[in-house]
Amino acid sequence: MRLIGLDPGLRATGWGVIEAGDGRLKHVANGVVTTRPGDPVAVRLAALYDGIAAAIAAHHPEAAAVEETFVNRNAESTLRLGLARGAVLLAPARAGLPVAEYAANRVKKAVVGTGHAAKKQVAMMVRTLLPTAAIAGEDAADALAVAICHAHSAATRARWDRAVALAAGGGSP
Repeated sequence: MRLIGLDPGLRATGWGVIEAGDGRLKHVANGVVTTRPGDPVAVRLAALYDGIAAAIAAHHPEAAAVEETFVNRNAESTLRLGLARGAVLLAPARAGLPVAEYAANRVKKAVVGTGHAAKKQVAMMVRTLLPTAAIAGEDAADALAVAICHAHSAATRARWDRAVALAAGGGSP
């Protein structure tokens, strides 16, 4: 299954595409959509949407995963991040992709093994899990981590569904 992970931000939104199957992960592409701080917010949101839509069109993922927003002490920063998330969520939804959302702690736990890992630890594990990837920066590494988290979660869900079907007498695994 081809997945796109998205790490939203108004200044920079990372994206990363992987293929997951048969217990393996393969890097496909990654990048960062940036906006100009001096532009009006609406222009910046349009740029985020267009950039993510272009990545989706170029790499044809089957599903998307987005990191959830955490609340900052600064209400204005939290609001701007929420606006960016809206634009980022809209792009895969408009492309007809199912969209999953994951808390940052869950992403870190799936990739590093602890929910309070530092960004450098996450980036190092992403490089370890996707050794052929030339990662476009910290935001792209975070987006790839979100995609990896979704791949692990999807695999676990599939095993659970098979086990439930077997227990209900629904056939072979």
